[in-house]
Amino acid sequence: MSLTEPAFTETTPYAPNSPYSASKAGSDHLVRAYFHTYGLPTIVTNCSNNYGAFQYPEKLIPLICINILQGKSLPIYGDGQNVRDWLYVGDNCTAIEAVINRGKPGETYNIGGNNEIKNIDLVNKICTLMDKLAALPINPSNQLITYVKDRPGHDFRYAINASKIKLQLGWTPTTSIEDGLRHTVQWYLNHRQWWELLL
Repeated sequence: MSLTEPAFTETTPYAPNSPYSASKAGSDHLVRAYFHTYGLPTIVTNCSNNYGAFQYPEKLIPLICINILQGKSLPIYGDGQNVRDWLYVGDNCTAIEAVINRGKPGETYNIGGNNEIKNIDLVNKICTLMDKLAALPINPSNQLITYVKDRPGHDFRYAINASKIKLQLGWTPTTSIEDGLRHTVQWYLNHRQWWELLL
C-alpha cells in the first residue's frame, strides 16, 4: 500500500505479500467459510498494529524500550519511512467487546487506532520519553538508531478505515499515540523482571 492509496475497508480484496500475512488472510477465509457453509455465528475483526503492556519483546515498541534500557542498537527496517497505524491494546479490547455485544454474525469489522505514523518518528517518540523517564546508559537514546535491511515482502504502509465499526457499533479509539506510548513505556520501566525472563 502506498501513501496515496485509500485505507483498507472491510471489502478491500486481500493481497498478502508475505507468507506471514498470507497465513492470517487464510484464517479469515476459513472463518468466513464456516459461517456461510455451516451457519457458525462468526465475526472477523481486522485491527491495526497493537501495542501496550505484556507485548512480547520481539515486537517493535517493546524491543525499542528494552534495547534503550540496555544500551543496545535500535534496529529500524529500511529508511524508517514505513507507515503503520497504531492501536492501543485497551482500545482494541473495547472494540472487541463492542463487536461481541452488538456485532452481526458473518460480518467483518476493521479496528483502527487513527494513529498513522512513520516507524522512525515512532522510535524517536519512544526515545524522547525514555530520555525523560529513565536513567539510561546512553542519552540521548536516539544515538542508538541503526538502519537494517528491510524484510522481504514488507508492506510500506498499513492503514485501516474503521468507519464501519464507528457507524454501526458506535466505537472509536480513545487513546492518542502520545498517551498510549507514555503508559506503555512506563509499564516496561516498571516491569523489568517480567521482560528480563523472556530474553
